[in-house]
Amino acid sequence: MQYQAGPGRRARENDMAKRVTRAAVADLAIIGVAVTLGLVVGPIGIIGFFLMVVAMLIATAVLLATPASAPPTFERLRQTDLKALPAQTGRWLDAQRPALPAPAISVVDQIGLKLDALTPQLATLDDDAPAAAEIRKLVGEQLPEFIKGYERVPQALRNVPRNGKTPDQQLVDGLKVIGGQIDEMAGQLAQGDLDSLQTQGRFLEIKYQGDTAGV
Repeated sequence: MQYQAGPGRRARENDMAKRVTRAAVADLAIIGVAVTLGLVVGPIGIIGFFLMVVAMLIATAVLLATPASAPPTFERLRQTDLKALPAQTGRWLDAQRPALPAPAISVVDQIGLKLDALTPQLATLDDDAPAAAEIRKLVGEQLPEFIKGYERVPQALRNVPRNGKTPDQQLVDGLKVIGGQIDEMAGQLAQGDLDSLQTQGRFLEIKYQGDTAGV
């Protein structure tokens, strides 16, 4: 199940609208071919009508199940425009859900909501501002790097304690820290306290950089 709020939701809704449009166009094309055959060759008959319906069902099922656009890659997130970064990170998180344990998915849902709240605040933020660099670092680098570090752990070892915690527990704890940092940044942006954002990424680096490497 995908999270129901946040930028990933909106991107997914847009993607689904494109899928529906593609399916509708394909169905109309199939009907057009059937009508053309009926006019040129002759009536298609019951069997022809049945084949047309089957073709429409198959085309609709395939096109609705196929994403209209692939989610951004880990590498592309680093190059994403700041104003689009929360939405693109939300789409990337959405694609990682199958690889995450259930407790982490609920935290990812919360991060999706936080990214959603952060999006309008970035609309007026200069890309060259120090605050922009810290937001980009946290949302576009540290968050995906932390999750990719977890995904590199063999499945059999994810529930094996290491330094008192399993990789699953480290993942959940780290995601909660990241979520808290996003909240902090959003709050400071709302207050116009941009200077203090320059130090926001430090705590995460100090506390969880080792865990990410270890995970």
